[in-house]
Amino acid sequence: MNNRTLVKSAFAFIITVSTLGSISAPATADALDEITSRGKILAAIDPTFAPFEYTDSNNKIIGYDAELIEAIAKDWGVSVEFQVMSFPGIIPGLIANSFDMSVSALNVTAERAKKISYTVPIASTVNAVLKSKSDSKVKGSAIGDLSGLKCAVKQTAQPEKMMQDFNKELSAAGKKEVQLMSFDTVEQTISALVAKRVDCVVDDKSVLVAAMTARSGSDLEVIGELGGSALIAWGVNKSNPKLTAALNKTIIKLKKDGTLEELQKKYFGYEVANLPEKDFIPK
Repeated sequence: MNNRTLVKSAFAFIITVSTLGSISAPATADALDEITSRGKILAAIDPTFAPFEYTDSNNKIIGYDAELIEAIAKDWGVSVEFQVMSFPGIIPGLIANSFDMSVSALNVTAERAKKISYTVPIASTVNAVLKSKSDSKVKGSAIGDLSGLKCAVKQTAQPEKMMQDFNKELSAAGKKEVQLMSFDTVEQTISALVAKRVDCVVDDKSVLVAAMTARSGSDLEVIGELGGSALIAWGVNKSNPKLTAALNKTIIKLKKDGTLEELQKKYFGYEVANLPEKDFIPK
């Protein structure tokens, strides 16, 4: 092969690689554009977390998050299609762009914020400890009171991570760790407590109160809070800043017109005041 042929071959190779590169890396539209085009929001949800998201007797998805995203969709002139899945699959699906957004309640954490974008907070939460009234082993809700006991938590949820961190503190202090049992749903954690497979359940206080109320006549009680309060928001893929901005704008609009307060009182029994609109990601 002569020099001219080598030059032609090299030039052809460069053109081919350049062309393939432009084909394999197309510009991706923001999910907001796709929502506008299709007229529908594809929203991931795990409807097993009352009062935030759950199903009624007709298997319709209801709750604070469900009704709030429907109010947003109405404001935008589109509809909502819920993509039902277990909670552990939501963030991986969000990262993979399997749907437009997550409307399952997500605690705002610095770790998650590295992987996904958050909307402005829509609620706040505090964790609590649920036990059987007849069980004297659980003396209180402080982490020292739970040392060595069996505790049920929801898999990959913030209370599980909190308890794992507390276990490190217990271990460093030379105390027995809490024996964690992780489940897919809140109902499974409650069932484990009722069946005496665990000594207690740790989860969002409003969720535990709702679960306890649904089991009227049981001997369950919320014994106290554990850990500090945390903000709750929805998740959006980091590649969709227009969608995040549009959601934030409408959430703030619904906050100002009283819709958020109305929904909070309907599902929580109280207003969640002073929710921040910026600088809310923990360091």
